Amino acid sequence: MNILLVDDEPLELEQLEYLIKLQFPQYKILKALDASEALRIAEKEHIFLAFLDIQLPGKNGLDLGMELKKKYDMDLIIVTAFQTFEYAHTSIRLGVTDYITKPIIEEELVRVLKKYKHIDVYSDFIQKTIEIIKEEYKERLNLTYIASKIHMNPAYLSRKFHEEVGLGFSEYLNQYRIEAAKQLLKDNMDRNIYTIAEECGFNSQHYFSHLFRKITGLSPRDYRLKELKR
Repeated sequence: MNILLVDDEPLELEQLEYLIKLQFPQYKILKALDASEALRIAEKEHIFLAFLDIQLPGKNGLDLGMELKKKYDMDLIIVTAFQTFEYAHTSIRLGVTDYITKPIIEEELVRVLKKYKHIDVYSDFIQKTIEIIKEEYKERLNLTYIASKIHMNPAYLSRKFHEEVGLGFSEYLNQYRIEAAKQLLKDNMDRNIYTIAEECGFNSQHYFSHLFRKITGLSPRDYRLKELKR
């Protein structure tokens, strides 16, 4: 499922992306800083769900939502720090799916996203596998260990995981770990990168750095420096 996030604050975009990825690492997240960029993305990608900040430069989020609704079949979530009757009334007229306020609370976001769980309906054993990943990603996890824990054949679990989730087990696990590492790098500027790599389940800083760059486009050090400048 493709999710579009629109906010003129890069930090807000990254935080929202992080919270979504913690729950659904397999979702593709696309980000835009203004309405023009959002419309360009919507032309190229099939967007299922869009989170729109109201206060945007140029065309505001409500006007953007109106245009997106006219052109495309997608659900809209309005995100704003301002709670006014006018905004709420316009949002209702737009047919938005939900309306959440900043600062975004993780529990509220999870409540909204749970409505879309039917899109990625997993069998019980795949759901159990994902729950174990989320609970034990800091440990030396592997497919054989999880398969034994849920009493399944590892080869069968591997094949079914890829079929249902759309990612291989290792790819899903690594994406989840990198999302956790990004947050630790931002929240703990003094902690060394090797320690963060270990805390997220990587036993090699070299592999962690290689994977981090592959997924984010930046080394862990450059990612942290970018965050420091904000």
